[in-house]
Amino acid sequence: MLQYHIVWSTKYRRKILNGNTETNLKRILYEIAESNGFTIETMETDEDHIHLLVSCSPQHYIPNIIKALKGNSARALFKAIPELKKQLWGGHLWNPSYFVATVSENTREQIKRYIENQQVK
Repeated sequence: MLQYHIVWSTKYRRKILNGNTETNLKRILYEIAESNGFTIETMETDEDHIHLLVSCSPQHYIPNIIKALKGNSARALFKAIPELKKQLWGGHLWNPSYFVATVSENTREQIKRYIENQQVK
């Protein structure tokens, strides 16, 4: 198993990942992971970005994981919460860029705590 710390932000850094949007997003992302054969170990948002700790097999190609998570979640969120499109010019939910770092046994717990504390002010 490989583990990755993945981060991406909303388009224009709009602070929309809260309340019902956050709840729906998390549910959707877990469903996407399950249907694509990888696991989200932990995830947390901070209104304009999301952090995930993902476990997958070496056969998974990280750009395909990102594409599935971002593309499918955007479509599902816009369908579940149509008013989101009005808050985002051009109808794009996610910024096209993302951050990915591999996670080792030595850093796993530290990264997991970091992700879990994203909303702690």
